[in-house]
Amino acid sequence: MNFLSKTIGFFINLISYISPKLAGKLALSLFSTPFRGKKFNEKESDFLDTAFKEELQHEDLNIMTYRWLGKNKTILLAHGWESNATRWQPLVESLKTQNYNIIALDAPAHGRSGSKKFNAILYSEFINIVSKKFNPDIIIGHSVGGMATVFYQHKYQNTELEKLVLLGAPSNFTGVFNRYVEMMGYNKKVDKQMNEIVLEKYGHLPAYFSAADFTKNIDTSALLIHDERDRIIPYQDAKSFEQNYANAQLITTQGFGHSLNNETIIEYINKYITN
Repeated sequence: MNFLSKTIGFFINLISYISPKLAGKLALSLFSTPFRGKKFNEKESDFLDTAFKEELQHEDLNIMTYRWLGKNKTILLAHGWESNATRWQPLVESLKTQNYNIIALDAPAHGRSGSKKFNAILYSEFINIVSKKFNPDIIIGHSVGGMATVFYQHKYQNTELEKLVLLGAPSNFTGVFNRYVEMMGYNKKVDKQMNEIVLEKYGHLPAYFSAADFTKNIDTSALLIHDERDRIIPYQDAKSFEQNYANAQLITTQGFGHSLNNETIIEYINKYITN
């Protein structure tokens, strides 16, 4: 994968000497295109078939939702990059035993939801549409699903939302961006053009989109869980959240990696949302 990434980066770097803007567009398009998370195997399909499915709309994009009905509080689940709603099966099975009303969605360009491109800003709009429909008391987000959850609550300030759970969430867009640039080996021309395209499209440079900074104006109680050995999102991101998010507590794990998808994590979540 590293060799392939560097090879693609090399060719995009070459293009940057002819057309920096084209090189920036290609690099950003690659950055925004998930290559996994669309297809379901038989076991995953069987799990999703146990849910009530409903499509919602954001502009011209469909949002696929899955519901497991219960009479307890409503919990919304937002998965991460190159994943889909099936990643929540162990947690869903646990929450069902406690009669929670559970909603999961597929992110943009993932699972059965629409869009060819993905980013946390668009994802936050998906979360907004789903939240308007189902009125969650709690949102649990993994990885960039956690970042998108923060973007959502920062923008919309949902006062009905009681708790957030952020699992291995990136604290800022700059770090994600920089790790991508480093992985691909892009030169400064490509890096600069990517930043300028983001500025042109969203009105801000990538540095503005700091989930950790956004939490300064979020009062909603939150649980942060992050593994010290997370190789995808550095543990320092969790510390950034902790330093900025006044109403949050951090649980640090060791040896669970980035997925944070096991019985121990489920126990932490159950204890937090029950109290």
